[in-house]
Amino acid sequence: MNALLSIWTWIEIGLVALTGFFVQLTLAIFTLPFDRNRKVVGRCFRLVGVTAAKLTPYWRFGVHGAVPRVVAPNTVVVSNHESNADPFLVSHLPWEMKWLGKASLFKVPVVGWMMSIAGDIPVHRGDKESATGAMARCKQWLAKGMPVMIFPEGTRSKTDELLPFKDGAFRLAIETQADVLPLAVSGTRKALPKHSWRFATSRGLVTVGTPISTKGMTLDDVEKLKTLAREQILSLRASLLPFTRGDEPAQGAPSAV
Repeated sequence: MNALLSIWTWIEIGLVALTGFFVQLTLAIFTLPFDRNRKVVGRCFRLVGVTAAKLTPYWRFGVHGAVPRVVAPNTVVVSNHESNADPFLVSHLPWEMKWLGKASLFKVPVVGWMMSIAGDIPVHRGDKESATGAMARCKQWLAKGMPVMIFPEGTRSKTDELLPFKDGAFRLAIETQADVLPLAVSGTRKALPKHSWRFATSRGLVTVGTPISTKGMTLDDVEKLKTLAREQILSLRASLLPFTRGDEPAQGAPSAV
């Protein structure tokens, strides 16, 4: 039964993505000439993800706690990474940002095309030249007043333990004197387990932390900044666990938005 329902869910996500692509493409034709930050086509892509998540029978995704309607333009947003379902969940947040993602995703039909139109940034793992180019693209977006979104673990963790944070997001923040805004996600690991195509019932939540200023920091402070962000993410994630441990929301858990 799970296999059949998982197949149906993939079909549903594919149909939503295909419909969203044509909507995004239409918006791109009319807005890209004057929308230098690609906010319209970017938000369209994120809302396609939100729509797909809401229609997925396995998932109940939402936002926990107070969420700012906007964030400072010069902001590097960082989050823990549990599964491929994380972008569907984080897209529930109300502001646009450009995402750093592995280059192979940009080759996926429809979804990859939408990522490119939205202005997201591809990077090849383990390729220093690619990483340098991707960071340069991130700097360009920050200079235009557009926040960027990076998973500093670099890949999904297979366990409840956070993987070591890579330096890239934090070097970027210090070099551009951008704020670092920690997020935490919880409950998505079982939503779409790593190396599995089958879905599972999941209550996923995302919560937003407190911006960390990098004013006055130098590259010598990268480790300090990583530690500050990691500690905040761990604390934020711990605050979500009472609501995401079981298949059903705990009493008093916030509803999906």
